[in-house]
Formats: sequence, C-alpha cells, structure tokens
Amino acid sequence: MDLRNGSMRDTHGATPNGAALAAVLAAGIGALAMGLCVLANEAGIFTAPSLYGPTGGLSGRSTFAVVTWLAGWAILHARWRHRDVAIGPVWRWTLVLVALGVVLTFPPVWSLL
Repeated sequence: MDLRNGSMRDTHGATPNGAALAAVLAAGIGALAMGLCVLANEAGIFTAPSLYGPTGGLSGRSTFAVVTWLAGWAILHARWRHRDVAIGPVWRWTLVLVALGVVLTFPPVWSLL
C-alpha cells in the first residue's frame, strides 16, 4: 500500500499515531473545559444544572466537560486517524491545556474576577 495520500497504512506494519494523539489532546481539551466551567460558575456567568442532587452543580459541570472531551476526541480522531502527527507539539499543548484547566479550578484564581 501507498502512504502518499495519507489515507492508507504502509506494508511494513507501521500504524499512524493520529488516533492515539487525538485522544491525548482531547484529554487536555476536556480538562480546560472543566476549568472554564468552574470559573464561569464562580463568576456567575454560567450555572450548570444539577444532574444528581447530592453532588449539586458539580454533576452538570463534569458532564459538560466530558461531553466537550468526547466531542474534541471525535473531531480530532476523524481528522487524524490515518495520519502521523508530530508527538512533541501535541504533548506540549496537552500539558498546557491540563495545567490551565487545573489552575482555573483553584479559589485564588476566582478572586481575580
């Protein structure tokens, strides 16, 4: 098989890494979505609905983050599944997105609003 068009696997058994890296970057997107949901909730911009009473709004915020993660994964997977993607930039962006997502969940950041 030929890899010139980027849509077929070669005959040497090498598998494109795009599908795996799509999952990695989608994790960063989901983490950022969670941080933004928390920040928007604390700023009074967006109040997530309570999907499960005992957890309150956390159930809505986490559901929104999971849906965002799945949507990001589906889109990136569809675009990258037959490609070889550079690992370095994907890892760096994932780390940045996860770090931002985590930082946005801390109360000292909310006080900056």
